[in-house]
Amino acid sequence: MALPVKTAATTAILLTSLMGGHSVAADLALNITLPKIDTAEYHRPYVAVWLEGDNRKVVRDIAVWYENKKADGEGKKWLKDLRQWWRISGRTQGEPDDAVTGATRPVGDHTINVPATAAALKDLPPGQYEVVVEASREKGGRELIRLPLAWPPTVAQHQATEGKHELGAVALHANP
Repeated sequence: MALPVKTAATTAILLTSLMGGHSVAADLALNITLPKIDTAEYHRPYVAVWLEGDNRKVVRDIAVWYENKKADGEGKKWLKDLRQWWRISGRTQGEPDDAVTGATRPVGDHTINVPATAAALKDLPPGQYEVVVEASREKGGRELIRLPLAWPPTVAQHQATEGKHELGAVALHANP
């Protein structure tokens, strides 16, 4: 038996409120462009993305892209080239958490979607944060970008900036 239209709408509103108003889409999305760099010897960059509080301490790691599949573990020794991340988060970890790690990425646009239920956002206290993106490339340079984030967002937030050499466009989207 089908529910009357008014009852179906009420049920949908009730279910949405029970689910905390979260949709299937990510509550936080970060678009990162790795630019094509003209060089004789190109290596994919290592990239770390994390949340920092107002005291410049890491609150949560969001992503760490590095060469983590080498059998001899050699890729891990170069994580310290992500200098800022290494100093405030990486060196205190035996190994980056599997939930945030991944392989290096090729040139192009990449999106990191972080749902509110992910470890990086779950139980995150309200406040002002910065999303920090750091890239380092063997035989290349280093670059660090910071984007402000008010959490939890009460309105849609969009921040964007452009890197100068190791990072291209970086955009942050946060939705309530």
